[in-house]
Amino acid sequence: MPDPQPASVYDLDHAVEAENLATYAVLVDNEPGVLHRLVGLFAARGYNIESLTVAETDRRAHTSRVTIVTRGTLQVLAQIEAQLEKMVSTRHVQDVTRDPNGVQRELALIKVRGSGPDRVEALRVADIFRAKVIDTTQESFVFELTGASSKIDKFVDLMRPLGLVELSRTGVLSITRGAEAM
Repeated sequence: MPDPQPASVYDLDHAVEAENLATYAVLVDNEPGVLHRLVGLFAARGYNIESLTVAETDRRAHTSRVTIVTRGTLQVLAQIEAQLEKMVSTRHVQDVTRDPNGVQRELALIKVRGSGPDRVEALRVADIFRAKVIDTTQESFVFELTGASSKIDKFVDLMRPLGLVELSRTGVLSITRGAEAM
């Protein structure tokens, strides 16, 4: 017996396009309201910001660098990049994810409580990941770890059963290799 026909066009199978992660470095004028407009651009279109880092980079030129990590289909990511470029206060947009010279790093502070074998194991794992102990008490450590987000995720996963108490992350920072500026 043949398969029954769909009752409506809404029953048709639609291909689901894969989503990609993208990191954009955006050089903007350092003025009131710029961050609000940037975040509003994402909110108005229903795009999610997975990480957002902002800091002034040149006091004399009045510029700030915004690093945004977001996720979407290739079409959505192209729209995001185009919208970022159209913002009045934007001086330059760079897709660090697609740049072969792109470097991305994140900083995390991780507090772990433990005693006995768990404490020793936490120190051993920290050494493997090159995490730095920046504070210690009889009951806990605070580790500082820098690297790719995936490295920090793996470290955190290993620390959970050893007594992870608290986690603070900076968000992704990015830059490109070489002598040229953004």
